[in-house]
Amino acid sequence: MLAVAISAVACKAPEAQGPKLAVILYTVRNEMAADFKGTLEKVKEIGYEGVEFAGLFGNDPAQVKAWCDEIGLKPISAHVALNEMRADIDKVISDYKTIGCEYIVVPYLETSDRPGTENFENTLADIKAFAEKAKAAGLKMLYHNHDFEFVEMPDGTFGLDYMYNTIPADLLGAELDLCWVKYAGQDPCEYIAKYADRENVVHMKDYYATAKVEGDPYALIGQDEGGVEESPETAFEFRPVGMGLQSVSDILKAVKDTDIEWIIVEQDEPSMGLSPLECAELSYKVLEMVLESGEDVQVEIGCCDGDCDCEDCQHNHEKTE
Repeated sequence: MLAVAISAVACKAPEAQGPKLAVILYTVRNEMAADFKGTLEKVKEIGYEGVEFAGLFGNDPAQVKAWCDEIGLKPISAHVALNEMRADIDKVISDYKTIGCEYIVVPYLETSDRPGTENFENTLADIKAFAEKAKAAGLKMLYHNHDFEFVEMPDGTFGLDYMYNTIPADLLGAELDLCWVKYAGQDPCEYIAKYADRENVVHMKDYYATAKVEGDPYALIGQDEGGVEESPETAFEFRPVGMGLQSVSDILKAVKDTDIEWIIVEQDEPSMGLSPLECAELSYKVLEMVLESGEDVQVEIGCCDGDCDCEDCQHNHEKTE
């Protein structure tokens, strides 16, 4: 396990039970591909209570449910590509209902489906139709944003707002990705409040950037062809929660003013010399402390609990904003 020393800047008495912590398994996708059940067990050992799926890696849905029950993890939701829904929405609904998920999430839009394209109205029609099928089956459809939805539409609204103005809240919920909200120049706390009536889950993601990158930053993780090249001027890096530009304490205060049940950690790529599981563990520990104290925390990462002479014990000493 990762040795992390965390101390609150100003501790408060623990508050009443708030939102629970989960992780999207995309964060540890390579580990899931190599050892599906074993990775679920490691996620549980960190302390996470729930998981969001990002593929089943060929495993039978009934077996996945059995593993989650055995390990004690709540299967909350699943990211499923829109084209996979278009191919067989009935199978998608059946598979994830079998597992016990409550939500199916549109995770990403291909360039031709995005706001500002001729096909966007067709995209919205597809999402609405799939959301109606999900609702009929006792599930709910959610939409997970990036930054490309923050393009201005002809009516003057952003594409994300246009989507939610078009599809009613009883059909389509919001899974706000707070990294991309902030990266798009918007205030994550304001968006949490704005769509409180659509939110049961939220994606807590942190990042560091020295400047806006040319092109899509998620092209760096293989989502698009022809990604941008990192340079000192356009550096973009996903970070464990509390180690980047997000104001964690402000976000959690905003979350507590809503009915959000689950804070779902996502980190698209590991960073800071840590493995994906170590990043997930650090995010969990930071969130746990900030949820308890209500304040920012100091974080020191080392190879042990601080009782050795290893130089690595002194690295990565940072403070959350």
